[in-house]
Amino acid sequence: MCNNCDYTIHGRHHHFGWDNSFAPAERVAPGSTIEFQCLDSSGGQFTSESTVADVPKLDFAKVNPVTGPIFVEGAQPGDALKVTIEAFKPSGFGWTANIPGFGLLADDFKEPALNIWKYDATSLEPALFGKNGRVPLKPFAGTIGNAPAEMGHHSVVPPRRVGGNLDIRDLAAGTTLYLPVEVAGALFSVGDTHAAQGDGEVCGTAIESPMDVVLTLDLVKDARLKMPRFTTPGPVTRHLDAKGYEVTTGIGTDLMTGAREAVAQMVDLLSARFGMEPVDAYMLVSVCGDLRISEIVDMPNWVVSFYFPRCVFE
Repeated sequence: MCNNCDYTIHGRHHHFGWDNSFAPAERVAPGSTIEFQCLDSSGGQFTSESTVADVPKLDFAKVNPVTGPIFVEGAQPGDALKVTIEAFKPSGFGWTANIPGFGLLADDFKEPALNIWKYDATSLEPALFGKNGRVPLKPFAGTIGNAPAEMGHHSVVPPRRVGGNLDIRDLAAGTTLYLPVEVAGALFSVGDTHAAQGDGEVCGTAIESPMDVVLTLDLVKDARLKMPRFTTPGPVTRHLDAKGYEVTTGIGTDLMTGAREAVAQMVDLLSARFGMEPVDAYMLVSVCGDLRISEIVDMPNWVVSFYFPRCVFE
């Protein structure tokens, strides 16, 4: 339990998708600090005993549960919800999967794969991958947002202007996030917690890991914010930078094609250098490698780069 929190929202108060008709799990005053107990993105369908045979059985109607919603008193359309990310309490368990039909290289990796992670929830020492890989950890919430104004039930998978499945690695402890409010009370929810992820989450999953999240919710009245924005407390890649990077590129007239090519080249490089199965390399780069747009002005070709931290194997 959080000693300094005003409320604790139990994991049983979760929902699937966004719907502004959902009854709030709690009504809170602006400035309240809340501990959210978050399920992993499988909603508990994967456990430490799961095997690759469980991947095709995944029930997509029960993925990406989010804890909430929270009604913030006084929040009105046009305001911004100020979310101060105070802390994470990781579980020590996680999983990464290649889910057929999902991910940037879905056409190349059509068979299911699963990696079960065990990590030290207190020290957050790099988590072991295979025999030699050590992945630096940085907990964050992949899905964090308010209810949309549009009536009805909406999938949690695509992100929206009010937040949602943003999958931004830098929404970690110390960051302040601002989200547009579209309905009275904001109806804020959070979940899809990760122990680590690369920018791009290229295979479609990170180190998916249940954990508790401590947030402070406040209001900025009449902010007229068009899209989410956030402020980080300092450097964002220090946990990866120590040994430099291996970098591959994709160059062409389409950014998505370039992104696929850059990732595919890195999968090939790691597979050849470390004797890894390509699908294992694909899952590994998803949890710690970063896609970047390096150049978008020299028409007609753009450059997308993929950065893999050398510290994972050194």
